[in-house]
Amino acid sequence: MTDNLDIQSLVTETPAPAPVVTPIPRRDERVFTATYSATGRRKCSTARVILTPGAGTIIINEKPVAQYLPIESLVTMVTSPFVVTQLAGRFDVRVNAQGGGVSGQAGAVRHGIARALSLIDDATRKQLKAAGMLTRDAREKERKKYGQAGARKKFQFSKR
Repeated sequence: MTDNLDIQSLVTETPAPAPVVTPIPRRDERVFTATYSATGRRKCSTARVILTPGAGTIIINEKPVAQYLPIESLVTMVTSPFVVTQLAGRFDVRVNAQGGGVSGQAGAVRHGIARALSLIDDATRKQLKAAGMLTRDAREKERKKYGQAGARKKFQFSKR
């Protein structure tokens, strides 16, 4: 009889803890806390891009974007992935761009920013894909071949 009392005293009814349910934030309310990085390329240019949460400043090779890119249309091209995804002003961008000229580097920066933004979620990836910003522009200058005057041009043929 004492065994039953000991078992009953050991087993106490405690309520199970309630499961913790965290609501999934909507895309508009999401707080972007992660850092995203990607590499963009165009022509002979390569751009390593790092996105961090911030006020929307863009630094290319330790210079502000307006100072590094002298043409306004290139600045617009660089910021176009933020306009398409409606994330302007939410990320600070740091870029290390190498090779090619200013136009090629601007295209590489745009490609890198788009690839980094596509890592956020599938919705931004679909928007950038539809805008054609995730495709690398593979057109490069064709190299000159030996024994020729240029990439395609030949030396004049002389029969004698």
